[in-house]
Amino acid sequence: MKTYRIKFERAAQKFLDKQDKRQRLRLYKAVYKLPDGTDIKKLRGHNLYRLRVGNYQILYMIDDEIYLINIENIHNRGDVYKKY
Repeated sequence: MKTYRIKFERAAQKFLDKQDKRQRLRLYKAVYKLPDGTDIKKLRGHNLYRLRVGNYQILYMIDDEIYLINIENIHNRGDVYKKY
């Protein structure tokens, strides 16, 4: 089984940098368990998946050809979809 590389977009990295250490570690642990995990759903009409971690949503894309997971955005559950 090949491991996936993980790339954070600027918006996602900015959000993580603003969090306290405990929340940041919790989110990083959830991200590094991808593409497996719990509470993952594919968004309708987009090539995006969402992972719910407590009150946060992590939106990401998977490219199986080059084994890349691109973390598009991380935000509070109600605010994350405003961009999409």
